[in-house]
Amino acid sequence: MVSTADLQTTTKQAATKTDTCPPKTSRILYPGTFDPITNGHLDLVKRASKLFDEVVIAVAHGHHKKPLFSLAERVALVEACVRGMPNVTVIGFSGLLVDLFTAQRASAVLRGLRAVSDFEYEFQLANINRELHPDFEAIFLPPAQQYSFISSTLVREIAKLGGDSSKFVPPEVEAAFAQKKRDGVI
Repeated sequence: MVSTADLQTTTKQAATKTDTCPPKTSRILYPGTFDPITNGHLDLVKRASKLFDEVVIAVAHGHHKKPLFSLAERVALVEACVRGMPNVTVIGFSGLLVDLFTAQRASAVLRGLRAVSDFEYEFQLANINRELHPDFEAIFLPPAQQYSFISSTLVREIAKLGGDSSKFVPPEVEAAFAQKKRDGVI
């Protein structure tokens, strides 16, 4: 049995060792197409910004998809939505995630999981990326329950069909949808 005195001594020793360790900067990379960024995405960004020293949101070009918003528009929307979060930066990228992971000197990559089906895909992706880069680490975070059903695809569909997407996206995205409607894009 461990005594209270032993625990206090062990705690003091651990604190002393921690005090002498140089602080490690942790940088997490959050990649995605963000077409558009949703309240679910922002939930993950806010939570990650509390867990990591730096969060880099990497907006992917999305060659294989037909994005509603251009890469420049998506980067600008994400930047507008994270303004006021001092440890969050936004970049656009094209190419392999592992190359960006290396270039950004990231500690890990953040991926959101809404459902079990997301896990299967993300698990495969994490493993193939680890084959390409042995230091690649993926961290999976489920969104808060109220955001667990939101996806950019569903939000775009709601907007295209004239529905109210304001519960699912930040005001900046709602305004961008309105502009796309005025321009006749949706």
